[in-house]
Amino acid sequence: MSNKAAEKKAVSRKDMTRWQWTWKEIKNNKVAYLMVLPFMLIFTLFTIVPVVLSIVFSFTDFNMLEWPNFVFAENYVRLFLDDDIFIIAVKNTFIFAVIVGPISYLLSFMVAWFINELPPKIRAVITLIFYAPSISGQVYLIWQTLFSGDSYGWVNARLLEMGLTTSPIQFFQDANYVMPLCIVVALWTSLGTAFLSFIAGLQGVDKAQYEAGAVDGVKNRWQELWFITLPNMGPQLMFGAIMAITNSFGFGAIVTALCGFPSVDYAAHTIMHHLDDYYGQRFEIGYASAIAVVLFLIMIGANMVVKKVIAKVGT
Repeated sequence: MSNKAAEKKAVSRKDMTRWQWTWKEIKNNKVAYLMVLPFMLIFTLFTIVPVVLSIVFSFTDFNMLEWPNFVFAENYVRLFLDDDIFIIAVKNTFIFAVIVGPISYLLSFMVAWFINELPPKIRAVITLIFYAPSISGQVYLIWQTLFSGDSYGWVNARLLEMGLTTSPIQFFQDANYVMPLCIVVALWTSLGTAFLSFIAGLQGVDKAQYEAGAVDGVKNRWQELWFITLPNMGPQLMFGAIMAITNSFGFGAIVTALCGFPSVDYAAHTIMHHLDDYYGQRFEIGYASAIAVVLFLIMIGANMVVKKVIAKVGT
């Protein structure tokens, strides 16, 4: 493109409003936008619209049977001032998120880094072994068997044999054991999509950069990791962080499978459980929407914090 043409294009864009320029770009790239259109329609219909409706319903008393009436901030006042179980759920959710989120994130990266050093055929087998628990629908049966509340449970059987206890421990019915066990199972099943993205990111780092780093004074693998590998994996690190946050704040299925619903003394009751209670059991859609909006805002805030941290690591 000549200098005059570039200058003319810059001037024309400057003279147009943002909407006019956007519409012009859409017309100039209409084929690309037509290809993106199906995804955007599905994303809007099943993601944006439900979020907007949840925000609207959170200010109503909608119960799926009667026409919703606006109650303004009444649901939020009730949520934070009158609902003691919700406060317990918030505390448990943050405990899960603070422990499971960072540890699962670091664990996924370190395991992916270790697997990346293996030969290709062995790497494929080891990747499947580590990834399998995250996609297995019956993974909880292993832990239910290990910590079964009778003498047939492996842990109880060993404790009885060694004389450390005189009767089987009801692990998933004891508030002292519920939270730690659920956290362990969550970590065990955390090597999911983020784990695969880390492996892909490690495979995509140009090997020539490591050779250049060695010439520039990089002396060991940890320096390679910090100065070469991590800066090249910005998108994968961000994606993994978002997945870790989403999974840790959306933690609920594991607790339900292991401990039932609700868990004993609400020891592992999370915001997701509270949402399921009011949405799926009581059909208080307005109140459940308020819970969903609060969880949504918490996750957005956590994502913004993590985004800043990852950006600093990338630089």
